[in-house]
Amino acid sequence: MITIDGQSSNRFCDGQTRRNFLKIGGLGLGGLSITQLLRAEAANLSGSSNKSVIMVYLPGGPPHQDMVDLKMDAPVEIRGEFRPISTNVAGIQICEHLPRLAKLADKLAIIRSMVGAKDRHESFQCMTGRLNERNPPGGWPEFGSVVSKLQGTKDPTLASYVNLSPKMRHTPYNFGKSSFLGHAHTPFNPSGNIKDDMVLGSITPQRLADRKALLASVDRFRRELDSTGAMEGFDSFQSRAFDILTSSRMLNALDISSEDPKLRERYGKGTDKEQGDAAPRLNEQFLLARRLVEAGARVVTLSYSFWDWHGSNFKIAKENLPDFDQALGTLIEDLDERGMLANTTVIAWGEFGRTPKINKDGGRDHWPNVSCAMLAGGGMKTGQIIGATDRLGGEAVLRPVTFQEVFATLYHNLGINASTATVADVTGRPHYLVDDGYQPIKELV
Repeated sequence: MITIDGQSSNRFCDGQTRRNFLKIGGLGLGGLSITQLLRAEAANLSGSSNKSVIMVYLPGGPPHQDMVDLKMDAPVEIRGEFRPISTNVAGIQICEHLPRLAKLADKLAIIRSMVGAKDRHESFQCMTGRLNERNPPGGWPEFGSVVSKLQGTKDPTLASYVNLSPKMRHTPYNFGKSSFLGHAHTPFNPSGNIKDDMVLGSITPQRLADRKALLASVDRFRRELDSTGAMEGFDSFQSRAFDILTSSRMLNALDISSEDPKLRERYGKGTDKEQGDAAPRLNEQFLLARRLVEAGARVVTLSYSFWDWHGSNFKIAKENLPDFDQALGTLIEDLDERGMLANTTVIAWGEFGRTPKINKDGGRDHWPNVSCAMLAGGGMKTGQIIGATDRLGGEAVLRPVTFQEVFATLYHNLGINASTATVADVTGRPHYLVDDGYQPIKELV
């Protein structure tokens, strides 16, 4: 039975309280509050989709002019020692140390003119599309969290958003944090020894079910006392954890030992040694990402190596680029061979670019003015270069591309209209997924 009489003496002339008027919205909306309406709207903005995104974060800022935008006409102190090679697309050249990607250029879209970065060693902009300032209450959600909120899970036993990144020593590199969307939409992070924790061991499924029932009864009591809404998020998070524990699907997806050894060899190993204060060069993360997407994850993120090369830029690049080339190239090939590339968008990028001029230590310093990104799959128009920099590789002179345009494109590839979809923060205020005026990259969609 629904009652609309309130307890407050602050009543309108029809006898209804101000609180109840706001609750029913004056339109007979079945007792839904404004916040509930916004949540219901967000939950129904985007239907089920079989599309996915794999985001490769390159912490530290990769050198665009030594990878995909070589400047052979620049002075030697700018152009460096690497040489370009032709790709399988006429007129497109990239670094000689990326030969596998050169053979896949028809499946790549390379952006040479990313702009709008800040000189900050942090993953925030790559993960949210936003600058880490003037954050709304609760904090901006990451891309995967938004997708989890709007599209939910393809399978309750598999997380919608999975973060494969290890914990990095430079704290701002880390991501996978909670936001105003709550705990229910934080990523599942299977790093470290978590796979051991996903095995029930001596606990039978029946005992686990009993524990779940007991926990639920306690949580119902706590929720009745809670006025912040936080318990709702915890309930969803716990429910997902139980679903994962009682299913082998996630564990199987994380078990690459079942893969053909020849395919694992194609991906390569890289190294499990931490690079700088960031991540190891773990090539098998790329294989794990493919397996998770194949199992039903919507968004998979990972961090690869350390790219803040203030010294010995070319020596370190000769160690990193071949491994990166092998891992990313094989991922694109593998997705394509399995018929998954059209439905899976792959993006690799870092937080900013590097200085045109090589410093006295043979390195390149921070350069937020312009950087690069590499995209593949997702039904995009690939086999092209977007944008251009000047003769020195220091400024975008043709078709500057913003982070929010890239995010609008990623959402578009998942079937989400970033211009109309909204998510509500902890105060109930709706936020568009990208700022007004930003659209998917027209050259790609």
